[in-house]
Amino acid sequence: MGTFFSKVFSDAGHSVLSAGRNTRVTAEDIARQCELVIVSVPISETVPVIDSIAPLLTEEQVLADLTSLKVMPVGAMLRSRAKVVGMHPMFGPSAASLLRQTVVVTPARCDAPTLERILDIFRDQGARITITTPDEHDRMMAVVQGLTHFVTLVMADTMRRVKTTPEETLPFMSPVYRMEMNLAGRLLSQDPGLYGDLLRLNPHVPPVLAACLESQSEIADSVTGGSETEFEGIFRMNSEYFGEYRDCALEETDYLIESLVKR
Repeated sequence: MGTFFSKVFSDAGHSVLSAGRNTRVTAEDIARQCELVIVSVPISETVPVIDSIAPLLTEEQVLADLTSLKVMPVGAMLRSRAKVVGMHPMFGPSAASLLRQTVVVTPARCDAPTLERILDIFRDQGARITITTPDEHDRMMAVVQGLTHFVTLVMADTMRRVKTTPEETLPFMSPVYRMEMNLAGRLLSQDPGLYGDLLRLNPHVPPVLAACLESQSEIADSVTGGSETEFEGIFRMNSEYFGEYRDCALEETDYLIESLVKR
């Protein structure tokens, strides 16, 4: 993501310095020279990196991060004297550009003109900006990322336990099942450390997973030992809860299915 956003700012006409494990330029060099400093490292390393450069920053600089959690990084950044803006790109570094991509932003200590100057760079390249607080961000990520990744991992782990491979199911795949398998394969092809940190380090995740396990148990009971009306009641209750979003979901998945079939 650091490489991705280096290009974003370069394309906007700014000079960019990048530091990593194998560069001559160090994080301290960047902290001493740059108007905007963005930390883009694994979640577990984010706070230590912020703490290492925080004493070097001045009130005139902006300190930001690209971490998937926000409360801990933003708290660490506020220990500096710099202006502070938390950021979370809701996409991976393989994206072609910012066009129609969402960037969640949690301003913590930043004047409006400086913030808008940064956000305009993203907007000019087609990004959608969501403004929220660090705590609300982490609460939503417990569902948007924590719950969805957990359910995907459970599906993959269940297939392993019942000794059924994706390849075996290929001749039987429906378009929807194919999308589910693609999501599972995509997740499992990436770094387990990232997903482990997303689940383990977000304090809002445990109650979400507790609700998920309770739901799983109730739905399983309705399937294995309940009546037809019991399962139907759960289904209809959730259908009503989703409300008008159901129509939007049907339209979008019809489009995805048609694209997948034609591929």
